[in-house]
Amino acid sequence: MLRTVKPKNARSKRVLQAREPKEIEDPRTAIFVKGTHTGEKVSGAMKELMALKRPYAISFSKKNTVRPFEDASSLEFWAQKNDASLFLVGQSTKKRPDGITFVRMFDHRVLDMCEVGVDMFKSMAEFKTPKATPGHKPLLHFASELFDSHPRFVQLKSMLLDFFNGEVIDSICLAGIEHVISVSLGPTPPSLYAATTTLEASSSDAPAPSEALPKVHIRAYTIRLLASGTRVPRVELTPMGPFLDLTLRRHQEADAELLKQAMRRPKVRKQDVEKGLGKKRKNLETDEMGDLRGRIHVGTQNLDKLQTRKMKGLKAGRDNLLMDVDDLDDVDEGGPPRKQTRT
Repeated sequence: MLRTVKPKNARSKRVLQAREPKEIEDPRTAIFVKGTHTGEKVSGAMKELMALKRPYAISFSKKNTVRPFEDASSLEFWAQKNDASLFLVGQSTKKRPDGITFVRMFDHRVLDMCEVGVDMFKSMAEFKTPKATPGHKPLLHFASELFDSHPRFVQLKSMLLDFFNGEVIDSICLAGIEHVISVSLGPTPPSLYAATTTLEASSSDAPAPSEALPKVHIRAYTIRLLASGTRVPRVELTPMGPFLDLTLRRHQEADAELLKQAMRRPKVRKQDVEKGLGKKRKNLETDEMGDLRGRIHVGTQNLDKLQTRKMKGLKAGRDNLLMDVDDLDDVDEGGPPRKQTRT
């Protein structure tokens, strides 16, 4: 672990402040690390995944002796040095060939890990079709009920969402969605559908082996918006690549206390409360322009004691004087006319 460093100048202070926790976090940066031996299949898969992750991706060109499940000190050092929260470690051994390990970090510590084996890989170069612009947010599609019920697939879905999700935005233009990433499962054994809830599946003493779990198919397509004669365009999908077939292997669940800290949410505004986030705050509302407005309740005010501007027309004896002048005018109307003085 790196020691705590105090900033010596304004530039280093700004860098440390940029790494502090924020209400809306920055896009997650992923580091791609190659082990001591990576085959052609793993190297190609990591290269294509990094192309989908750009510009929030860092690649280590040198090979490193790293074993995430045995010792994660190197990952924690790299995470703090590069301010990264995701790792993809490629390693191919005789016991576990063509393996990729997804590692997720929190506070520069390992939160959870999931290892997969690459059974099939098709590169983007094999598809002579247009490609998506780097940096655009993809549309993610998970086509199975197990992604919401089985604990292994729930963890994989959460990792893929964190991996492909870029900058947090409020809205997006329809033309800005250029590609879709579809994640589906192979033929599923009937025994996996017996678990109705995640708690029942995770609390079982004999978990299902990795061989019994279905394969994960990842497919990437480009989106074409064509004329349909209505306001809603006709959508066509064109294979873009890469195509991956993965098999679930080892995994490490998140620590309960560390996961609780990672899931903690700050207080947010009412417009976010309406979306289901945070707690509602009284007498606060957001108008149509997005401005936060508050309502203040005050007691009954005594206007007699209200301090006003000192003017001659607002003196106390002014009202009595006006009443006397009005009485004189009434008398003059009934008497003889007055003589007008010449000027």
